[in-house]
Amino acid sequence: MDTGSAAAFERMGTLGVEEEFFVVDGDGRPTSGSDRLVYGDREPPEPLGGRIDHELFKFVVETQTPLIEDPGSVRDHVVAVREALVEHAESYDLQIAGAGLHPAAVWRELDHAEKPRYRSQLDRIQYPQHRNTTAGLHVHVGVDDADKATWIANEIRWFLPPLLALSANSPFWNGYDTGLESARATVFENLPNTGIPGRFENFAAFDEFERRMVEHGSIEDRGELWFEVRPHTGHGTVEVRTPDGQSNPDVVCAFVEYVHALVVDLAERYEDEVEPESSAGSDGGLRRELLDENKWRAIRHGRDASFVDRDGDSQVDLAGVVDRESDRLGVEGLRYLLDRESGASRQRRIREREGLDGLCRDLLIDEHDA
Repeated sequence: MDTGSAAAFERMGTLGVEEEFFVVDGDGRPTSGSDRLVYGDREPPEPLGGRIDHELFKFVVETQTPLIEDPGSVRDHVVAVREALVEHAESYDLQIAGAGLHPAAVWRELDHAEKPRYRSQLDRIQYPQHRNTTAGLHVHVGVDDADKATWIANEIRWFLPPLLALSANSPFWNGYDTGLESARATVFENLPNTGIPGRFENFAAFDEFERRMVEHGSIEDRGELWFEVRPHTGHGTVEVRTPDGQSNPDVVCAFVEYVHALVVDLAERYEDEVEPESSAGSDGGLRRELLDENKWRAIRHGRDASFVDRDGDSQVDLAGVVDRESDRLGVEGLRYLLDRESGASRQRRIREREGLDGLCRDLLIDEHDA
């Protein structure tokens, strides 16, 4: 049975970054190429070796950085993996694009991966998984205690919708402008075991849930709990899975900076709590339905979203969240994200000015901006 254990949680503050990308042809259009990148006759250049896999569709590939010990080296690792991926793709006359959804991807026309794990998911989940052309950014932060990791995952839930609003980079799906800022979030949340999870009292409660899901046949392994935040019982991390995929590495690094600072801060708060398991937490016991409402606002409005605040009575706009968190944690990346044009706005602007072909080119990752 593929589940993890409390023993995995050994180290505090380490980092890992997983990015999902689109494999595209010379015109920037989706193509079934990721199986060649993963199973082809050429070994990927370092540091990509052993850190690349395809996702459900053959035009989506996931990469992982090595374990990052020094948070100050995140950009070096992220860029090195991207450069290696671009080089590897070019050896097959393919290119790489970054976004939450590819605007030219029509799921009915694209090939699913042959991997048994994905074939099993397609058979079990059916329509929602058949159309899952999404790509996201996942940030892992090491935590040195399983109960602490579970508490941190509980506490992070309120902060996920503002993260999604800042990352929104998927207005188009199947070539259609959805009117949303992050259509990826709605497409992905049609799968089971997704979205913002409920609160778990402690690690034992999460571990029991994870094991029961496997034992009952609801999932085949722990990796199929696709919640937006989870204590990762294999890596010993808190994993945040909220942001849309990105083409710009500086955007990725800004999210990593904030998630790392947030997890470390919450870890320190956990140590200060007298009874952390019973704490109402940073969301003040906010109902799950209100957390979901905040997520919907992020999906629909992106940068213009306001959120039900942690007290449940007031509201705060995205700029207010950014200012509050930047000052509280001493991070710079959040203001960089807020001040730049959003991914969704940029995609709409490029498509209106240059058409779909121009937008496909704009999403490409090349050697200069890997």
